[in-house]
Amino acid sequence: MSTTTVQTQKSNRITIGISEMSLGKADTLLITVGLGSCVGIALWDPITKIGGLSHIMLPDSNAIRNHKKFNPGKFANTAVPLLIDYMEKAGAKKTRIIAKIAGGAQMFNFSRFDVGKRNVEAVKAMLEEHKIPLKAEDCLGDKGRTILFNCDNGVLIVKKIGKDMKKI
Repeated sequence: MSTTTVQTQKSNRITIGISEMSLGKADTLLITVGLGSCVGIALWDPITKIGGLSHIMLPDSNAIRNHKKFNPGKFANTAVPLLIDYMEKAGAKKTRIIAKIAGGAQMFNFSRFDVGKRNVEAVKAMLEEHKIPLKAEDCLGDKGRTILFNCDNGVLIVKKIGKDMKKI
């Protein structure tokens, strides 16, 4: 995984790329762009104000887990538990963590695999498995998204191509 950091300074902005994740505290804004079929997973502990954001690309790693360049941040089944673990190590309590997700669009009409829908389903299954409540989502459709996650208040801002920005 390329990016895993914890920021504590005021007014930090951290940009998370595809298959990356990062943590932030209080006045940190976590940002990821280019969510087409990918899903952005924002986790937050409202007491410690520790937040995490992951940009997952695919639903499941089981077919390639033994590959030399395996990146757990790329897959829903490995990114979600890893992000939870990082948050707990930073001081968050798993029983307080909540989730918000966005993405999972079907960007091409000819795609019979619908990776976006499979990504959303995989993320939701992992959250359920880890007993993390999903509080809000902006998923599916055919528009790409950029998301900004405020670690101070847990607000996820979703900017969808050609649409108004919304807070969830």
